[in-house]
Amino acid sequence: MIQMNELIKTFKQNDGSVAVDGRDLHDFLEVETPYRIWIQRMIEYGFTENVDFAGFEQKSTKPQGGRPQVNHALTLDMAKELSMIQRTDRGKQARQYFIAMEKRAKAKQQLPQTPEEKIMLLLQNANEDNKKINQIDNRVKDLEHNKPLTPGEYNYISHAVGGAVNTYVQTHHLILTTKQRGKLYKDINGGIKQIAGIQTRAQLREKDFENVDRYIRNWVPSTATILIIKQLSEPVASNEG
Repeated sequence: MIQMNELIKTFKQNDGSVAVDGRDLHDFLEVETPYRIWIQRMIEYGFTENVDFAGFEQKSTKPQGGRPQVNHALTLDMAKELSMIQRTDRGKQARQYFIAMEKRAKAKQQLPQTPEEKIMLLLQNANEDNKKINQIDNRVKDLEHNKPLTPGEYNYISHAVGGAVNTYVQTHHLILTTKQRGKLYKDINGGIKQIAGIQTRAQLREKDFENVDRYIRNWVPSTATILIIKQLSEPVASNEG
C-alpha cells in the first residue's frame, strides 16, 4: 500500500497547515509544459498569492548546480483544483489522494457523536465539494468563453465581411470606386466593433463569434453610408461661368 507521503510530496508550514510541493505535483501530473510556464497559467484561474500558494526558492536538482529554481507551496484546496483542471487520469488520482489526506486529517479531530451531527457534517462536506466543483467549472467556462478566436475563426470572419460587401454591391448592380467600397467596409466593421464592444477586430473573443457571424449575414449598410456613397458619385459643381 502506498504511504500518504510517498505519492506527492507534502510538508507542514509554520502555521501547521499541510502544503503541497508544486513541482512534485507538476511531475506527478506528467504535464509537458515547463513548470514555470504551467504554474503561471494555473495561477490565472483565480488563485491568490499568500492565500492559496506561496513561492519559494530551492536548490537546483541539476548535477552541476546552478541558480535556485522557484517552487510553490500549494494549499490542499488549490492542489485539488489544479488536479481537476488537468482532466486526466493522473489528475483524478491526485485529487483522490488529496481528498484522502483531508479525510485522514479530519479523522484525527473530534468526530460527531449524535446521528444529527453526523448528518450535518456529511451535508456540509457535500455542499463544500459541490461549491468548489462549480467554482472550477465556472472558471474554466469563463476562460474558454473569453479566449481569442482561432486563426481559422478569424479568417472566416474576414472572408465573411468581404463576401457581405461583394454581395451587396452585386445585388444592387453598383460600380464603386475604391473610396466608395471603403465606406461599406467601414460600415460593416463599425457594426462588428459596436456589438462586440471592441476597438479592433483583433480583439474578438470566442463569445462574440456567433453574434458577429449573425450580424454579417444580415448586414445592410446604414442610410448615412448609402447617402455618402451617392454623394461621392455625384459630379462636383463647377464655379466657372
